[in-house]
Order: sequence, then structure tokens, then C-alpha cells
Amino acid sequence: MAHPLVPQITDIATPIAAELGLEVVAVVFHTHERPPCLRVDIRNPTADTGLQDCERMSRALDAALDLSETISFPYALEVSSPGTSRELTTDREFNAFSGFAVQVTTHQPSDTKTEWQGQLIRRDDTKIYLSQKGRTIEIPRELVSKVYLDDK
Repeated sequence: MAHPLVPQITDIATPIAAELGLEVVAVVFHTHERPPCLRVDIRNPTADTGLQDCERMSRALDAALDLSETISFPYALEVSSPGTSRELTTDREFNAFSGFAVQVTTHQPSDTKTEWQGQLIRRDDTKIYLSQKGRTIEIPRELVSKVYLDDK
């Protein structure tokens, strides 16, 4: 379950990222850590996300969060790129990572399997399409739990 401050933090972070030419991919607040850790994953849509992108976002977001007083207790801010082993959720991500290796898990078997690996072809309203050794696999979207980039 997401921390209740995540939507407010996302609302603050998103326009800052856009101003810097970046996108917010995920916001997670790990309050079980000491100090609590606010992790914001960003992506540079025009190039590889680099350390400079993370530094610029960290400085701008840190200042904005201080001004907003959204978080009233000490915490650590961590801005990073999502890396290669992450979940795909938006149409934009599915388009951007077409041709990449992915792992798909389903909550019910599709063709007797619950785990699939292959090259992402595309996603439409009803199915996710993978290529496995040149063969197209169609997985019904209503069965899909998660789709992750596969870094193996």
C-alpha cells in the first residue's frame, strides 16, 4: 500500500521533472527505514538517464519539498533512474520498450503457463504480444499481473 503522501509528492515532482525535461516514473516512500527514505525514479525520454539528471532533479525537488512543508519529519531523498528491471505500466513505456526482453506474469494460467519471457512486440486493448524465437505469443491482458523489463 502506498504511503498517503505519495500523491502529493507526485504532484510536486511531476512539473519539476517536466521543467527539467524529465519524467517521474515512480514515487515510493519507505517509512519503515530509519530515516524514512523517499525514492523518486525519473527517466530522461530523449537520452539515457544519467547522474546529472538525478542531481538536477534531486536539488530542485528537495527545495520544493522544503517550501511545501508536505513532509513534517526528517527523511532521506533518493532520486534515481528506474534501471532495467522494472515494471512497465503505461502505453508510452510499452511503446518505448518494444523489442526489449520482458517477463510477463499472469494471475491465471494462459495456455497452461503463468510466466512468460520474450521480446516485447506491443500491447493493445486486449493482448500483450511477445516474440519467442520468432514465434508470436498472445497473452490476454485481463490475465496479466505484471510486465517487467528482463535484465537477464
